[in-house]
Amino acid sequence: MSTAPVSEFIQNRTFDEIAVGDAAQLSRTLTAEDINLFAVMSGDVNPTHVDPEFARSSQFREVVGHSMWGSVLISSVLGTEFPGPGTVYVSQTLKFWRPITVGDTLTITLTCLEKQAHNHHVVMDCQCVNQDGMKVLEGTAEVVAPTQKVKRPRIELPGITISDRRERYLHLLDLTRGMDPIPIAVAHPCDSESLRGPIQAMEAGLVIPVLVGPEAKIREVAERESISLSGVRIVDVPHSHAAAETAVRLARSGEVEALMKGSLHTDELMGEVVAKETGLRTARRISHVFMADVPTYPHPLLITDAAINIEPSLEDKVHIIQNAIELAIMMGVKEPKVAILSAVETVNVKIRSTIEAAALCKMADRGQIKGGILDGPLAFDNAVSLVAAKTKGIRSPVAGQADILVVPDLESGNMVAKQLEYLADALMAGVVLGARVPIVLTSRADTAETRTASCAIAQLMAHHRRKGVRLV
Repeated sequence: MSTAPVSEFIQNRTFDEIAVGDAAQLSRTLTAEDINLFAVMSGDVNPTHVDPEFARSSQFREVVGHSMWGSVLISSVLGTEFPGPGTVYVSQTLKFWRPITVGDTLTITLTCLEKQAHNHHVVMDCQCVNQDGMKVLEGTAEVVAPTQKVKRPRIELPGITISDRRERYLHLLDLTRGMDPIPIAVAHPCDSESLRGPIQAMEAGLVIPVLVGPEAKIREVAERESISLSGVRIVDVPHSHAAAETAVRLARSGEVEALMKGSLHTDELMGEVVAKETGLRTARRISHVFMADVPTYPHPLLITDAAINIEPSLEDKVHIIQNAIELAIMMGVKEPKVAILSAVETVNVKIRSTIEAAALCKMADRGQIKGGILDGPLAFDNAVSLVAAKTKGIRSPVAGQADILVVPDLESGNMVAKQLEYLADALMAGVVLGARVPIVLTSRADTAETRTASCAIAQLMAHHRRKGVRLV
């Protein structure tokens, strides 16, 4: 049987092997992820450690690590190296001298001060300094040292991902920092989440909601869910169809700058939006974009169209792509990278989406689609993974770093979006583009957080419309 290198093993020093004056060291650098992980493990969410805004007003002027994080390093040395496996803690004393900040490198030094032969106890001096040699903590530890030699394979720990959903949510809201709230008509907000969403968005300074629906039902939901409607305008109409019709009329007249779907079916609201005489059509094809902020991807992904156009034609896709490019530019992406998805990354005459992808790329070359960099067909893996793209020999400025994913049809797009939301913990937002006003179009199962995030995008779009500047 082959043996692994020594570094792959963990072994102790027995009581008899330890001499007074023997020492061991461990160095670690504190990261923001360490602070979050320690907070999750311990439940210690002291704002000094996890709230940057609060921390800036504290005596330290920045987020600091938990003091006990340093003491955990002492435990690490005792349990894994000196004395190592088989060690039993008896007592620990500590004195903390100064805070630990992100980027500080702590060096723990444990030195044997005393051995007690009758009970195999060892007393350790514990010293901790930072990268500048300044004392961070000190104390003593008393342990029962092992008497039997132990040598075991070093266990490889699993990788850990900290979900920063709240941080990603706040980052999205930051896109509209300093913007005035926009008036938005909410069609039939007659359940908990569809009512809580616009009210939460109002409290975040994103929108001024106008609730359109049966007033008695709206107030009943608000009372049951303890949602304050103080100062909120309600337009009383008898049912969901009337709510959709009235909300669209408010947008058409300019009384509101955006629409938001409540607890009614999508086709009820969109039927009024696309009505030729009374709707909100423009020369551009109406399409939908899901914004997915996925923790495993470096920037938000725009997925289109996964909610409006069931089987878009080539001409439809030109509009769908142009709509998405303009939204990406509004979000601060100077030249969005557009991946046109299919099942494969080569043109195949038997797969229509690959032929259309190639045609769309050539149309972009000829200036028929502007403002972005297009490539396709691309399979999903090589659209979002540089490794996958390189493995398949794809050289492209889009592959592996797409900003926009253009799906072949609604079915595939909806599956991609929902898989990212429910299996990858993506923060989602959804908005309809190509109409006279932005339309927040979310699923009836979406949370208030998703609805609020979608309102932020609608607010961003409305403010760009106010400026009247052409983006591409």
